[in-house]
Order: sequence, then C-alpha cells, then structure tokens
Amino acid sequence: MKLSYIDNGKEFDWGKTSKDYATYRDIYSELFYEKLHCLGIGRKGQRILDLGTGTGVLPRNMYKYGAEYVGTDISANQIEEAMRLSKELDLSISWKVCPAENTGLSDNSFDAITAIQCWWYFDTSRIIPEVIRLLKPQGRLAIITVNWLPEEDEIAKRTEELVLKYNPAWKGANYQREKLSVPKWLDNQFSVTTLHTYDDYLTFSREKWAGRIRACRGIGASLNKETVNQFNEEHMNLLLKIAPSEFEILHQVIIQILRVEG
Repeated sequence: MKLSYIDNGKEFDWGKTSKDYATYRDIYSELFYEKLHCLGIGRKGQRILDLGTGTGVLPRNMYKYGAEYVGTDISANQIEEAMRLSKELDLSISWKVCPAENTGLSDNSFDAITAIQCWWYFDTSRIIPEVIRLLKPQGRLAIITVNWLPEEDEIAKRTEELVLKYNPAWKGANYQREKLSVPKWLDNQFSVTTLHTYDDYLTFSREKWAGRIRACRGIGASLNKETVNQFNEEHMNLLLKIAPSEFEILHQVIIQILRVEG
C-alpha cells in the first residue's frame, strides 16, 4: 500500500509483519474492552463489523460479551492469522479480505462498526458512504486510537529515535497528547454520542515491546527482512540498557462514538 499522506508515500504492507502482529500486538488492557462494552459497543445481540481488523484483536477480545462479529482487512496475511487465532480459541467470527471502502457486505446489516488504529488509512470520501450504507438506522461508528506518549515516556521516546534512524520517512513518531474534538468531516449524517479519553499503562517485557515495535508500520511493514533484523538487534541492546525486564508504557486512549442519523 502506498498513500501520499502516510510516511511521504513510502510503501508499506501489513502482511509482511503478520506473524509478529499476531504474537505481539494483542496488547490492550481488560479496562479498554470493559469501557467499550460500557459505552454500548459489543453488547449481546449486536452485530458488529470491525474494519481494518488486522489479526482480529478487537473481535477476539470482545467476543466474550456476546456480540456477533465480522472482521475485514485489506491484507490476506492478516486475515489468515485472524482465522488461525480465532479457530484456536473456538470463536465463531466471520473474516473477509477486502478494502474497508468496498466491503461487499449487505446494506443496513450492522448495529455498530469499529475502527481501531486504522481510520487514517481510509479514503474519507468513500468510507463514510460505506459506513452509512452498512449501518442500521441509529447504528454507531466507534473510531478508536491507542497511542504511546513519547514526551511523557522515556522508553517510548528512545525507541522512536531508533525507528527514525532506520526509517526517517516514518511519520508515526512524536505523537502529542490530543484534546477531544469532533471529527472535521462530521456533518448532519452523524451525531456524536461519546467523546472519551483516558490514560492506560500497558505492560510489556523487553521481548514483547521489541515485537510490538517490529510489528509497527515504520519497521516490519515497510523495511526488508535484513534491516528489520538489524533494527531488532540494536533495539534489544538498547532495552537491556534502559528498561527493566518488565515495564509499563503510557498510552492515551481516545474513543469517539458517532450515531448515524436517518
């Protein structure tokens, strides 16, 4: 995939990092899933579509609350891992390889649509009509971001510096704490039901943090295997110097829930 507004147009492919993604990016806390459920996402009886599902982290972890899930992703490798993991857990989740903007799924067939860590990859002019088409009347769209805060966390900051050494085009660095705001593209087709943010300290071992970073866009999804291995060796040496065997990384979680009108 190549998008002009992402990493200066540098090509990336999540399929290249699917094995690490499946192993190391299931990182969200139980509090995160509880909050979504309390906010009305994942309730028993709901049918939910997870766009940009990757390896199916959200559907697999929310499954216990009783909703029916469909997960879509543009990467066949990601969906292959999602299928494998859900089969291992005996979870009945439907998976489909397709662009988020053109799912081919039925009109008015979902109570809610979720998009975690992926909304910025979608073509807004195409994804909004698709979301409206797929949602039932009064259905809800949940857009979620979970980002570490390098200005407030030294391990995250030092890791970002190393990622930029190997991939200067990466634009995922230097995230600053965001204030809640209504999406700029919002019009009379949606109303805001929830704008919520909170801090979450996610726990990592050195190995898990190294794997989480290998599975990011700036490393595993965009660099060749040899360079990824070189990065990983230097990153592990860095972590041995600056991080204990287990540590927490501060993240800001933002949950925006919008209701489709009409």
